[in-house]
Amino acid sequence: MTDHGDTPESPLAEDAVVLDAKGLRALAHPVRVQVIGLLRKHGPSTATRLAELLNINSGAASYHLRRLAAAGFVQEDTTRGNARERWWRAVHRATQFEYLDLAEREPEATMAYLQSVAAIYAMRTQRAINELQTMPRAWRAASDMSDMPLRLTPQEAAALREELWAVIGRYRRDSPDTADAPADAERVTVIVQILPELDAPAAPEGDAR
Repeated sequence: MTDHGDTPESPLAEDAVVLDAKGLRALAHPVRVQVIGLLRKHGPSTATRLAELLNINSGAASYHLRRLAAAGFVQEDTTRGNARERWWRAVHRATQFEYLDLAEREPEATMAYLQSVAAIYAMRTQRAINELQTMPRAWRAASDMSDMPLRLTPQEAAALREELWAVIGRYRRDSPDTADAPADAERVTVIVQILPELDAPAAPEGDAR
């Protein structure tokens, strides 16, 4: 998952916060997941600016920022703003979700968090599709949206995940102040999903595959 992972080889492991029960409960709300994403993408911002981007009122944005601050995800940027306007910044660049044990202890919060993440993935994909015709030709040629069904064991799936992380880790990380990026570089979202289809019909008896 983008901004999430549970292996040491993850390219997002550096400067990432590992979710505990408190953090998971704080992020079990779609607006807070989006607020974190916006601060990591664009850099420090105010409740008013975030409210405009999320189409909510500034009071609601302030409330969610306070909840995130209490959980250690954001902090006030004291180098900006004034007595009338508070600026906030993300504390970490990524979120790491080691969910096996945590999901068992916090099943409802886990479900709410993962559903929020899935909804954000869907919104990003739809936004890119809507803008596809106006993209420069080079970016249309470079874009891809594919699904490739495989039949793997859990061990093979884990190995595949780690290999994918290794490939992604060779490329330039995004941040609001990426100074070493070429002039024609744009933010690219790579969404990795390795999800078992456990509702698939069982193989017939005697099938040697």
